[in-house]
Amino acid sequence: MAATESQLKALMIGGLEGDAGAHAELLAALVPLLQAFFRRRLGDGHAEVEDLVQETLIAVHNRRASYDRDRVLSAWIFSIARYKLVDYFRRMRRHVPLEGLEEILVTEGFEAAANARMDVDQLLGGLSSKQSLAIRRTRIDGLSSAEAASHGGISESDVKISVHRGLKLLAARLTGSAR
Repeated sequence: MAATESQLKALMIGGLEGDAGAHAELLAALVPLLQAFFRRRLGDGHAEVEDLVQETLIAVHNRRASYDRDRVLSAWIFSIARYKLVDYFRRMRRHVPLEGLEEILVTEGFEAAANARMDVDQLLGGLSSKQSLAIRRTRIDGLSSAEAASHGGISESDVKISVHRGLKLLAARLTGSAR
């Protein structure tokens, strides 16, 4: 059975506080999650899945001191995994099609775009200030819609709508369907 977010976070915090057993248990619990993450993106039977899992586990281990205990652990771990996947694609010079870009931006955030050397400030500069700020706070800074709304003095639904419309505009611009 897969570990829950709260179980993983408890193991991470235990490891950060010096419990080597908790840290080892965390890394072991992450293996099936990371395998599934990479298989969904590379396909079953892809030989590099295990290598990417190991690279990600090493990165989690090496960067564990940078984890902010107030943040969602799985988001932190999967952002490391995304970076490892982008690095793999760069090494292989593999080109990934951009169909469904809006869904990628919504589910994956802007990490992949930043790794592709896109200038996020320039991208967001073409949007309204409300859309730009909503995207920056929720997708880049990692705030929830409720947190972004309270920081911006607007409703949570306004944040969600601004993010959705802003990402839709960005996707249209990036795919060339809007000028």
